[in-house]
Amino acid sequence: MKVGIEMGATSGGATAMLDLEELLATRLLVQGNSGSGKSHLLRRLLEKSAPMVQQCVIDPEGDFVTLADKFGHVVVDAARTEAELTAIAGRIRQHRVSVVLDLEGLDVEQQMRAAAAFLGGMFDADRDYWYPVLVVVDEAQLFAPAVAGEVSDEARKTSLGAMTNLMCRGRKRGLAGVIATQRLAKLAKNVAAEASNFLMGRTFLDIDMARAADLLGMERRQAEQFRDLKRGDFVALGPALSRRPLPVTIGTVETSARSTSPKLTPLPEAHDDARDLIFTPSPSEQKLVVRRPPPPAPIPTVDIIAQLSAPKPKPEPPAEPLFPDIVEAERNALIDMVLREILDDPDASFRSVAVLYQDFSVRCRIRRVPGELLGLSAFRQKFAMARAGVDAASAAGETWQRVLNLSASLSDDIQGVFLLVAQAAIAGAPCPSDAALARAYGTHSVSRARRLLSYFEERGLLIVRTDFRGQRVVAIPEIGHETAPGDPNLAEPIPEARPAAE
Repeated sequence: MKVGIEMGATSGGATAMLDLEELLATRLLVQGNSGSGKSHLLRRLLEKSAPMVQQCVIDPEGDFVTLADKFGHVVVDAARTEAELTAIAGRIRQHRVSVVLDLEGLDVEQQMRAAAAFLGGMFDADRDYWYPVLVVVDEAQLFAPAVAGEVSDEARKTSLGAMTNLMCRGRKRGLAGVIATQRLAKLAKNVAAEASNFLMGRTFLDIDMARAADLLGMERRQAEQFRDLKRGDFVALGPALSRRPLPVTIGTVETSARSTSPKLTPLPEAHDDARDLIFTPSPSEQKLVVRRPPPPAPIPTVDIIAQLSAPKPKPEPPAEPLFPDIVEAERNALIDMVLREILDDPDASFRSVAVLYQDFSVRCRIRRVPGELLGLSAFRQKFAMARAGVDAASAAGETWQRVLNLSASLSDDIQGVFLLVAQAAIAGAPCPSDAALARAYGTHSVSRARRLLSYFEERGLLIVRTDFRGQRVVAIPEIGHETAPGDPNLAEPIPEARPAAE
């Protein structure tokens, strides 16, 4: 069944319709310079489709929070931890609530991290909750930049990965991406290229007009028409809009943004005492006035030259703690406590390492863990050992050192699965089930876990066999241990046995 949304009127006076079901399958890209009417277009689309489909708006400027008054959207303040945003996003998909993620007040890097955590939670929702969702991202060039900017490389990669998942892999999960940008040249090409529907507004820069013409299949000389478009006028193309480039004028909206375009306002009448108005503080301001001390006398040039030519004093060595062993033991105990707190969260296994590491860093600062913070690689290995149930005493033993040497040849993301199997073998516990291995790998797919065991066996790290009852046994020849028989099809992870004495 075709569900049409009236977006406005064509240049010939006909009604411009958008096929909502086709949009959910093919995604949409909106481009136009500041003041071209992008936000107005997005608001028209959201208002007309609000009764028909669940919506999620990533709003960096707080312009769309007014949808809550008219259409019942829930405003989610992004000033939360990444773990909280991920959990909220999962519940949004479960309960099918339309929301606006308000990123106003955060700096650019914080906005990127918050949006990535939120989109990741929606993307990783359980298959039972893969209902259609219209995911609208305003100012998409902030979250999927074409080149590195002033933000950290980790934040950029995390945000770009979330946007890529939305546009490239979101369709099968019911996520329909609608992204809007001021500059196509600043938007990552692999994100923009996944859209099949386009609405191109007023554009002045040659590089942006050239990219817009390429996406619309137009000749470069035809791109000049983008300079002549008025505010609210767009050129539409795509299976949900039109099979040929079609000029469209967007219709009116029912709600408005909190911020509006600047308009000329008459100046007040001239005051005779204008100087007094400017230089005399009001009574409320007088309480806040801080008298600055007079500037110091200038230093003679001879003294400055003498200071610059003088040898620099050697820095004092940092004071050593009186009991370094006690400090290190306290540090390790606090780190183990933080790791246990993270592991107590049932959703921790299905979060990305970047999100877990951010949570770990925050908890370490709260606990005032002394010394330098663990690096990402060290955290990944320590977290994998904690998830496998390896305590500090066992990890220091000769057997576990050989296990760690074996795991060093594996990539960081699969070391935790190998350590879980090795722990079961050393303890003589039943072989972990496919569900337990999948949780250690951070996925819901048990088939991936089975493929990892085959991969380990191909590399000669372990041997997998099945007894006559269908129970799985894994042996690790390098350390001379093997697991007890375990059912690979158990729905829940097998309780771990206590580590055997070495």
